[in-house]
Amino acid sequence: MVITILSKVSGFLRDITLSYFYGASSTSDAYIISITITSVLFSLIISGISTAYIPMFKQIEHSEGQQTATYFTNNLINIVLIVTTSVILIGLLFSNVLVKLFALGFDGETLRIAVLFTRIGLVGIYFTSVTQLFSSYLQLYGKFKVPAMIGLPFNFVIIISIIVSTQTNIIALAIGSVTAAFIQLLFLIPSLKKTNYRYIPIVQFNDKHIKKMAVVVFPIMIGISIDQINLMVDKTLASTLVEGGVSALTYASRLNDFVQGIFVLSFVTVMFPLISNLAVQKNKEDFKKSISEVISVVILIVVPASFGIMVLAEPIIRLLYGHGHFDEHAIDMTTSALFFYSIGMIGYGIREILNRTFYSIQDTKTPMYNASFAVILNILLSFILSSYMGISGIALATSISALFCSTLLVIKLRKKIGSFGLKGNFITLLKVTFASSVMGAVVYILYKYALSDWNILLKISLVILVGSSIYFLTIILLKVKESKLLVNFLLKKIRPKQT
Repeated sequence: MVITILSKVSGFLRDITLSYFYGASSTSDAYIISITITSVLFSLIISGISTAYIPMFKQIEHSEGQQTATYFTNNLINIVLIVTTSVILIGLLFSNVLVKLFALGFDGETLRIAVLFTRIGLVGIYFTSVTQLFSSYLQLYGKFKVPAMIGLPFNFVIIISIIVSTQTNIIALAIGSVTAAFIQLLFLIPSLKKTNYRYIPIVQFNDKHIKKMAVVVFPIMIGISIDQINLMVDKTLASTLVEGGVSALTYASRLNDFVQGIFVLSFVTVMFPLISNLAVQKNKEDFKKSISEVISVVILIVVPASFGIMVLAEPIIRLLYGHGHFDEHAIDMTTSALFFYSIGMIGYGIREILNRTFYSIQDTKTPMYNASFAVILNILLSFILSSYMGISGIALATSISALFCSTLLVIKLRKKIGSFGLKGNFITLLKVTFASSVMGAVVYILYKYALSDWNILLKISLVILVGSSIYFLTIILLKVKESKLLVNFLLKKIRPKQT
């Protein structure tokens, strides 16, 4: 988690650097859209495959041995490279159409720049696809630190490219993204060698494991495709509402992703290989216990973070982004979007956990159906709410959809595997929500009235410290059992090991 925090902080520095030099402008909009397009194409190729890969590897290793599982890995990598080549060629041919799909409001110079950035950025999909698979491979062997660190060199290279682009040519922005993706891949190679992994240039489309994986992956890819359609609609709507709307929405979304990355994905990353292994071994008791514990710990951390961000949205945006070309209008747009994204933060977190839970038992259809419904709901709400609230309506629509559909996933999982401690999770949610409300009220009063003349950085630092202390004391007084779990975990990490 500490490494993930460092990686996410470097990602913040990347976004802050972009906002400082380009603000919420047509250039930043074009750059962000090009990144979005390459990310969507990458997700279509590899996200479903990498998600299904871990439980598939575990199953092959359990039944046929490690050598067969490694053979499967090499075959999969080579097939992915072939598919990636096809996707990149199609992307190069239809890059103009892709940009128009993701940003209907773009025209003139903004459109030209976005198309150029997209064509260059497509090359980076080669590196990110292989990096994703290698990261999953390392996680299977309990190596979580290095995969968590790859964001550091990636963000560092992009920060340099942003600065260089202001002194030379904006084309450096797109070149920097591709270079960063390549360096990410190089960063993993030393760790791969330690696992005794050896690359073999084999391609067998008719391999039984590849065929089985194709069946498993297809619903995941459909679900991811639907999510990307949702992202495309959000960006397109934002591009038609106001100049800089895409940038403001993206900056707010990335702040929301920061919390998810630290407090949800870091748990999920460790949890997924564990529960996949428990599923293969048919260890139902520990399987259910692990899911319940992760949900409770995520509630314990994400809910107060959500309240805190809603209360401090404006000063957080002003502190992080309110410099250089990021003007008051950009601050207002981004603040409002961040507030409404934060409402659904716990929904995003629960959805991530439960999606991986379904994948671990090789049920890929339930998350697909849920994603389909979530996107339809989100798109309908986005069109309705954006007409009244602008880009804030898009953020609110995303939150409502996440909360509603994560609830549906909880119901589906209970029907699938039976009771898994849901009552305890709900009690924890009620207690944590009350404690977070108390914390939020104190933070608001303290920031708004008691420290009105203080420096913004000092104010935010102090109210976060006070708010965290109040929240922590409140959950202890409320006897939230997961608070003891968290304290014991931290104490084990702090105390030296006994010999």
